[in-house]
Amino acid sequence: MPRWCHPVAFAILALPFAFAHAQPLDEMPLPAKACAEELVGPPVVTAKAWAIADGKTGKLLWGSKEQEPLAIASTTKVMTAYIVLTLAAEDAKVLDEVVTFSERAAKTGGSTSGLKTGEKLTVRELLYGLLLPSGNDAATAFAEHFGGRLKAEGKADDATAKFVAEMNRTAKALKMEETKYLDPHGLGLNKASARDLLTLAFAALKNATFAKYVATRRYKCEVTDADGKKREVTWNNTNKLLDIEGYEGVKTGTTTAAGACLVASGKHDSDHLLLVVLGSASNDGRYADARNLYKWAWRERKAK
Repeated sequence: MPRWCHPVAFAILALPFAFAHAQPLDEMPLPAKACAEELVGPPVVTAKAWAIADGKTGKLLWGSKEQEPLAIASTTKVMTAYIVLTLAAEDAKVLDEVVTFSERAAKTGGSTSGLKTGEKLTVRELLYGLLLPSGNDAATAFAEHFGGRLKAEGKADDATAKFVAEMNRTAKALKMEETKYLDPHGLGLNKASARDLLTLAFAALKNATFAKYVATRRYKCEVTDADGKKREVTWNNTNKLLDIEGYEGVKTGTTTAAGACLVASGKHDSDHLLLVVLGSASNDGRYADARNLYKWAWRERKAK
């Protein structure tokens, strides 16, 4: 075949002609319209995936792409807290153990509890720093503090690796098949499905102490530095649904990769529902998504 007849060569030679005779955009045919909106079914949301479960039984009720593993950002910390509180359930003295912030913990990026290298506080108080302001530094401190005593596989000299291995072991035990943790805070690409996060939330909320933490809007405590000096810190909960009666937590999460995420617990009259939205378009968007889904779900439940 002559070189100029080759299909690729012909296409390249034809490009200037194609551009010269391209149809103006305002004359191009419009795409066909999508089907008319149905008047039944869940609301339109910005979230990439969502799921709703019965808060009393944990049974999955509705969802969209609920089985798809997606980045979960700081909703990771539900598992971090779950492991710490599981250890506390086995030995109540765990909550009174003192955690000392390492330089590594203090320098963890992203959302923070604001503690400094060498500062100390109890486990029971640091859980507020983990769950309210979503302290990535607190998650690192917990992994360093508890990882060494865990039997999960990991580098012998790396407590954090052992803690993360325990997170994955726990996920497997809970049958969270679409979940993989790489760190204790969610700054990396930890992934889970919406339905897996419902499973975890249901398990975690069985612990009354966890439920109390995630429903707290603000908490103040004292921390002590290496020289014995004390200062007061105040933590506000990042979950704006707590500003509305009926909502009880559980955890927010936001990164560029994950978008805006939310694990929520809500009650209307006696109807308790758990909800997860992953990958909402904005921080405010996740709350609009969650509230619209909750309103629809509660109406659906009443209609039956």
